Amino acid sequence: MARYTLDGFARLVDHTNLHPDATEDDMRRLCDEAKKYHFKMVAINQTQSAFCARELAGTDIDTGAAIAFPLGQTSIAAKTFETRDALAQGANEIDYVVNLTQVRAHNWDYVTEEMRSIVAVCRKAGVPSKVIFENCFLTEEEKLGLCRVAREVEPTFVKTSTGFGTGGATVEDVELMKANVGPNVQVKAAGGIRTADAFLAMVHAGATRIGCSAGIPIIEELRRRMEADGVDALEV
Repeated sequence: MARYTLDGFARLVDHTNLHPDATEDDMRRLCDEAKKYHFKMVAINQTQSAFCARELAGTDIDTGAAIAFPLGQTSIAAKTFETRDALAQGANEIDYVVNLTQVRAHNWDYVTEEMRSIVAVCRKAGVPSKVIFENCFLTEEEKLGLCRVAREVEPTFVKTSTGFGTGGATVEDVELMKANVGPNVQVKAAGGIRTADAFLAMVHAGATRIGCSAGIPIIEELRRRMEADGVDALEV
């Protein structure tokens, strides 16, 4: 159990807009909302990195670039270049999608090489790395295989979903990942988290970052509950 203030809950949120038709006004609004609510990060497509980094300059809110998103079907070299380019453009967190073809083939050497390459770039730059599993397409054996690779390579986070697949985060997947990635890797839950109850369930299951586009209504609902109970923090 951990004790969270309202700001503590907000600092778990990666405030997300990954729509392919997002405009500069949409990105500016996303950044303004992140500043207002003191979210941890804005989660955006890689091409928005420079714009959002400028909008968030002087704050402690990170710019999180999505790499090979949402399919993950590019080469290791392409993903590594895209990661370096995002960092050069001002991103200071990276979420990349694994090559699901190689995961489904149980080609763990390839998956390990890919993860090592991207994590190494992030580690050298001193920024967090997150590995997106896209669990809705995977068997339990494949999820565990990815957890074993992550336990060895040690990215900052493993992440449940892109939010663009056939399913999103589940409590069961968060628990499985938390139990199998080792003590040095955190879990990010993302995809379909739209209510305060779902948010709290993911945190209780072990997620230390929540990716969602519903961060504002979630935080406002938690605010109402805490005010109604006359408390300034909740145990989760």
